[in-house]
Amino acid sequence: MGPQGRAACSLLFLLQALAEPAENSEFFLPGDYLLGGLFTLHANVKGIVHLNYLKVPKCKEYEMKVLGYNLMQAMRFAVEEINNDSSLLPDVLLGYEMVDSCYMSNNVQPVLYFLSQDDYFLPIQEDYSHYVPRVVAIIGPDNSEATKTVANFLSLFLLPQITYSAINDELGNKGRFPVVLRTMPGADHHMEAMVQVLLHFRWNWIVVLASGDDYGRENSHLLSQRLAHRDICIAFQETLPTPQPDQTMTPQDQERLEAIVGKLQQSTARVVVVFSPELALHNFFGEVLRQNFTGAVWIASESWAIDPVLHNLTELQRAGTFLGITTQNVPIPGFSEFRVRRSRLGRPALNRSSGGATCNQECDTCLNTTASFNSILTLSGERVVYSVYSSVYAVAHALHSFLGCNQSGCRKDVVYPWQLLPEIRKVNFTLLGHQIFFNEQGDLSLNLEVIQWRWDLSQNPFRSVASYQPFKRQLKHIQDISWNTPNNTIPVSMCSKNCQPGQKKKPVGLHPCCFECIDCAPGTFLNQTLDEFDCQPCPSSEWSHRKDTSCFKRKLAFLEWDEAPTIAVVLLASLGFLSTLAVVVIFWRHAQTPVVRSAGGPMCFLMLAPLLMAYAAVPVYVGPPSVSSCLFRQAFFTLCFTVCISCITVRSFQIVCVFKMARRLPRAYGCWGRYHGPYVFVASVVMLKLVIVASSILATTAMPTTRVDPDNPRIMILSCNPNYHRGLLINTSLDLLLSVLGFGFAYTGKELPTNYNEAKFITFCMTFYFSSSVFLCTFMAVYSGVLVTILDLLVTVLNLLGISLGYFGPKCYLILFYPERNTPAYFNSVIQGYTMRKD
Repeated sequence: MGPQGRAACSLLFLLQALAEPAENSEFFLPGDYLLGGLFTLHANVKGIVHLNYLKVPKCKEYEMKVLGYNLMQAMRFAVEEINNDSSLLPDVLLGYEMVDSCYMSNNVQPVLYFLSQDDYFLPIQEDYSHYVPRVVAIIGPDNSEATKTVANFLSLFLLPQITYSAINDELGNKGRFPVVLRTMPGADHHMEAMVQVLLHFRWNWIVVLASGDDYGRENSHLLSQRLAHRDICIAFQETLPTPQPDQTMTPQDQERLEAIVGKLQQSTARVVVVFSPELALHNFFGEVLRQNFTGAVWIASESWAIDPVLHNLTELQRAGTFLGITTQNVPIPGFSEFRVRRSRLGRPALNRSSGGATCNQECDTCLNTTASFNSILTLSGERVVYSVYSSVYAVAHALHSFLGCNQSGCRKDVVYPWQLLPEIRKVNFTLLGHQIFFNEQGDLSLNLEVIQWRWDLSQNPFRSVASYQPFKRQLKHIQDISWNTPNNTIPVSMCSKNCQPGQKKKPVGLHPCCFECIDCAPGTFLNQTLDEFDCQPCPSSEWSHRKDTSCFKRKLAFLEWDEAPTIAVVLLASLGFLSTLAVVVIFWRHAQTPVVRSAGGPMCFLMLAPLLMAYAAVPVYVGPPSVSSCLFRQAFFTLCFTVCISCITVRSFQIVCVFKMARRLPRAYGCWGRYHGPYVFVASVVMLKLVIVASSILATTAMPTTRVDPDNPRIMILSCNPNYHRGLLINTSLDLLLSVLGFGFAYTGKELPTNYNEAKFITFCMTFYFSSSVFLCTFMAVYSGVLVTILDLLVTVLNLLGISLGYFGPKCYLILFYPERNTPAYFNSVIQGYTMRKD
């Protein structure tokens, strides 16, 4: 016999061994159409490879799994309920055949058996379109790794597979796993629900423990990816050692457990997320209790979130608060009683010989062990049970549709797997108040629940504290949790406490969750939505205090009407305006008198007019500076001063000419008078001044600017261009020259007749103007701000008053109080006296 013959005989022997009839009808129910079931009644998490590949592993030698048997009972209950329902698959008997998959050890052999026909042969064919396997669909297995193994076989035959607790998101890839459907949300939603729990309680410093199998590695990696964008850090991540099938630990594994728990003791993280099959956790939690590690929050993945055997370790409540992610509770009427009901034995199988019990279709202790946990199973509700229950009903509704069932009955046609698969995908029905349909990924989107472990026997041991809706990806209905902490306070698990508003984070170490809090300096603020690790500078027009989260507008400082210095200077300007107006009236009424004529005659009004205009324009210094107000300050006032000072200068020159130069240069003096020399001189000076002012404006813009007050950064000084003082110095240079000339001419005529001797008045005016202008330019070069504006205005008003009162005041005094001296006779006598003294 060749190798192919020996392999065929071996396969036949294996399938016949698996097909031995079972006396225990819990594993087999004959029917027109059979469903295959894969459940973990005993678990070998180690997954030891057998030395003899032809030997089927004996699952009953491993640890019994209560939840696995509970789920198998759910499938039996659903099938019997459907068979007793006249509206669903009428006159059709639905049967089942179930095998213990031992978690990971026994998946391939049952699949080969389910795919074989009644003669136990699995023929090799080119086309399986008309091949009818033993079962029409398979329910299970319960974990992702085993589900992938089974799916790889079933995909070749397009035999529908509905898994009730495998969450790996790769199973949603229909190109790779076309036959897989799931009645539990995928890992994506489980991780999202877990992350939202962490965010809700502000836990950003956690520990992740994972088993060494694919389940632990894949889910811990998926969680790490989710946390990377949620500001949650993993303090450390460890792999839990996997125990032997008999739950014994090697010395190396025991040392590893001790090191992991010791590391937990030293860590500041108080939240521990665990991804592992429940059988790998018994030794771990035993070590946790031995080292008396308490006060933690344990977050369980769906693989052990509602495990009654682990929950039966009542001492675990000392370890802290236990939370878990699992499917929602959907009560199934009558199931609690069915779960512990003994099955009828010895019922012969159709077309099966009556041999002894076959391998992995027996569980001697399942019923009694489950009965001991019946109270906790009943109180905890039907969670994953509903996933199995709805899986069976999905197949039943697909068969109902495919067989064209109505009230009278169904066609009992041959059902090929590839025909039933699309019918299952299209089902849409209501089961116990929940809508059952599969999305494009083949998933049934039932809600998830966050549960808390309780050890009060009178209450639900797995109390629901929150609900997660996959469609909305949102955690809702969060209830109060009974924390295993002093005063029932929410445990804190943060590497660093949250910074106060206005404090930036300075990273410490590698984790972004570990940081120091540093106050933002004045002039900066913290915008947490943009950057929590750096303070942003305020805009130039805004400012902030230390630890501010936003900037405020700087106070604009300028000369305001309600300030005392402004009021004082404006009152002074008003007084000058009124006094100048009085001078105009007095001079107008006495225009032909010798005093007015000696003061300049019509030229006096040329001086008084710009003085009045300058006084009237004083308000441009008050209020926010603008282009026009800055132009007024830089051009208008200096033009007014130029007109006045040029008139005074030419008047001083003219008096000296009359008394000292007329006799020496008569022709020149005649030309001076004949061609209106004083007015030509004033006009020339004014034109020159216009050129200087225009050049200054072009060189230094009149646009107002803002500058920060160096003494108080909360204040923004609003003023004319910072180069304004340079323009002012240029504009006043001609005036300063004229004031020096006027002073010189006045001093030269100090010996003239008293009525024409204006040296002391002109000297006072010119000296005050010269010194005040130099002082103002010097002060503006050193200081800035509102004080400069006030001083500029004050100097301007005082210079105006110096001309108004210093030059015209004595003449008005003479006109009003000494009218006898304002006569031609008196002036002639004074001139004659001066002439006689000179002779």
